[in-house]
Amino acid sequence: MGVRTRVAALAAVALAGSVLVAGQADAGGNHSSLKPIATGLNGPRGVSTYKNLVIYSVTDGSVYVTNGRKSVKLGKVPGTGGFPPAIDTNKWGTTYALTGAGGEPGQPPVPGSSTLYRLRYGKTPVKVADIAAYQAHDPDPYNQADSPTESNPFGVAALSDGTVLVSDAANNDLLRVWPNGHVKTVARLKPRTVKVPAGLGNEAPPAGTPFVAEAVATSVTVGSDGYYYVGELRGFPATPGTSEIWRIRPGSVSAVCDPVKPNKGNCQRYADGYTSIVDLAGGPHGTLAVVQLARDSWLAFESGGSTIGSLYLQYPGKNHKAGYKRELVRGQLNLPGGTAFDRWGGLYVSAPVFGPGAVYKVRY
Repeated sequence: MGVRTRVAALAAVALAGSVLVAGQADAGGNHSSLKPIATGLNGPRGVSTYKNLVIYSVTDGSVYVTNGRKSVKLGKVPGTGGFPPAIDTNKWGTTYALTGAGGEPGQPPVPGSSTLYRLRYGKTPVKVADIAAYQAHDPDPYNQADSPTESNPFGVAALSDGTVLVSDAANNDLLRVWPNGHVKTVARLKPRTVKVPAGLGNEAPPAGTPFVAEAVATSVTVGSDGYYYVGELRGFPATPGTSEIWRIRPGSVSAVCDPVKPNKGNCQRYADGYTSIVDLAGGPHGTLAVVQLARDSWLAFESGGSTIGSLYLQYPGKNHKAGYKRELVRGQLNLPGGTAFDRWGGLYVSAPVFGPGAVYKVRY
């Protein structure tokens, strides 16, 4: 997948802004709907909540807070490289913004990229940790392409003890960052052997060929059980239905998430069968919200296919495994980027991650 994951590079091939609006496709009749709470946004992505406020990020690195009627700028982080930062807000109201690799593949990284920042209203963003610098000495032992020390931080979750979780979509791991910038590797995601889907063209292996595809750890959240949950995009060939969600024991160090032995150790497979996950949110009673960038896969979209993404509620099942899942606002989200629950179980989603968009409250 590489340091600047194909997801981040999609900005270069994103469709015209007039196409990328929510609500133009068949609603699917599943008794859920979208209510815009912040509109006219350029590439909204990250979403978090604090009390009755919703926090969100946009393409230029700006982070805003809204009460649904008025938005106030919380701050702006450098190093986005044209891709909005991931964000999360802890129980004290401190918001963290995480920049990705930034810049063009093969070129020097954008200053401020691959960095975790702490934001406070009216103050300059504080650099907490340089994620790329840590990954330079923390190679991915299961790397399949490019350098094993490449980094593209993509997902963030603020913990109640003041530390922060970061999922890295190039190093395929989960990190924990302390307020003083100390970093530890919580878990590593191993690649998965998938079958090449049909329709990839003559340059790809024939359909059905087994292919070792990287995990691409795009997302992380904390469930109501206190466990860490990490979602995958699935690297090339982006086979639909092969993105997993992993459940990781709190406090783990160097756990291994292994699709061959998915029920062993401190990292175990929680759910399977998803496609191109880009965000997760932990909700009440063990529920997870799961965002798929494109329901046919990121590669299908990049190849000129549908921009329609997905938002699911994943309910818990038995024995710490996922149970029933329910798709919300079916067909109404183009390239969604982020999601969050509030303290009352209200659910929010942003779309599209490229071009004009909005943050919505989901009525379900």
